Amino acid sequence: MTARRIGLVAWHVLKQNVRDRVLYSIAAFALLLVAAALVIDQMTAGQDLKIIKDLGLAAIELAGVLMSVFVGVSLVAHEIDRRSIFNVLSKPLPRWEFIVGKYSGLVMTLAMNVAALTGVLYLTLFWMGSTSPDNVRMSWEAPATDPRLLVSVGLMTAELALLTAIALFFSTFSSSAMLSAVLTVGLFIAGLESDALRQFNLTVDAPVAGRLVTTVGWLVPAFSLFDVKTEVVHGLPINPGRIWFSLAYAAVYSVVAITAAVLVFSRREFR
Repeated sequence: MTARRIGLVAWHVLKQNVRDRVLYSIAAFALLLVAAALVIDQMTAGQDLKIIKDLGLAAIELAGVLMSVFVGVSLVAHEIDRRSIFNVLSKPLPRWEFIVGKYSGLVMTLAMNVAALTGVLYLTLFWMGSTSPDNVRMSWEAPATDPRLLVSVGLMTAELALLTAIALFFSTFSSSAMLSAVLTVGLFIAGLESDALRQFNLTVDAPVAGRLVTTVGWLVPAFSLFDVKTEVVHGLPINPGRIWFSLAYAAVYSVVAITAAVLVFSRREFR
């Protein structure tokens, strides 16, 4: 069955990534950033909660981006470098199932790591809420263990799933993992600035260049759409419509990227 074969590929990727020291080192880096936030707790008064929330969410996102890029681009590249791709292609496994399985396995790995780091952040915030004086807690704009943090984490996970799809797409036509990583990071940075790119033609006097950059701004994935950390940290309202639109945007763009990856990989010849 197709679902079973995809599940087996995804399970293999998940097990391989769990054993990968790179993932542990990246996760440790994120935990160190959260620990650094605890140091800030000893240096500030009243504003430390917002700083820890902001740094914690940023650390989780950074760890996820590093995993998406550097593991995502190697999913296919390592198979080619180790020449194990020929063993894979010799089995009764369609190439599209191979790609979808690889993608699903990495997304599951990312979800597990994001969940673990979110748990650490919540434990830190719970400790702060339990040990802070009443007058300090009264000054907070949102409770320490604000459930709305999960909204930011959920959108972050959707963002990482989209970034993984893009990284996997680049890895299907490039034999160089480094080149695929550079392209993925470049597109990610452009996506973070997509709003500015879309308004570029309003700020310059060069119509051709302005239209070109604006078009690029509409084509690159709008990663800035998933960033609600400011609203969550400061207790500001979040439009539910934006949440659902962002999730739908990530799903559609990811499907497009994975479909393109399947088309490229299906036509690629290996020697």
